[in-house]
Amino acid sequence: MKFSHLISCLVVCVSLTGCGITASSASDGYADLDSLGSVDVEQTMSLSLGPTLLKFASMSVDHDPDTKIVLEGLDGVRVKTYDVVGNPARVGERIDRMSSKLQEQGWMPIVWVREHNERTVMLVKTVDERILGITVLNTDLREAVVINVMGELRPEMFAETMAALDVDAPVENLPAF
Repeated sequence: MKFSHLISCLVVCVSLTGCGITASSASDGYADLDSLGSVDVEQTMSLSLGPTLLKFASMSVDHDPDTKIVLEGLDGVRVKTYDVVGNPARVGERIDRMSSKLQEQGWMPIVWVREHNERTVMLVKTVDERILGITVLNTDLREAVVINVMGELRPEMFAETMAALDVDAPVENLPAF
């Protein structure tokens, strides 16, 4: 191996070890979330992407400038999915407690749905009228999902998503945070 290749590999390794691979708790949009427990759920997936991987992903979407802008503005993304293997009511209660704890930490609920056996809460973290994080907590009888997106987010970034989900209120009419 040439010396220049060795130096390049070392630089890559050092850069990968510095907090850019996984989402950092130092971000203002980081949601300090409790566990859903080990008795009633089994974790099936855990994903944590930091700014390095998100910037790398943004380089792969040159054909979609809107997605590129969103990815470049993110500090991190954390996603955890669980199978509900025990009491779904206890899992729902934990989701409610997580939501309450986040609200005590300054997160604001913007979506709250409780119907049949499903609970969904979406909360945003704002500072100086800027959205710095979004957290979604969801559970039903079979699955629980926890998502935390960190970084400066603007409502207009989600116009296409809102339209695809057939949300009645246009993004432009969302209340200011």
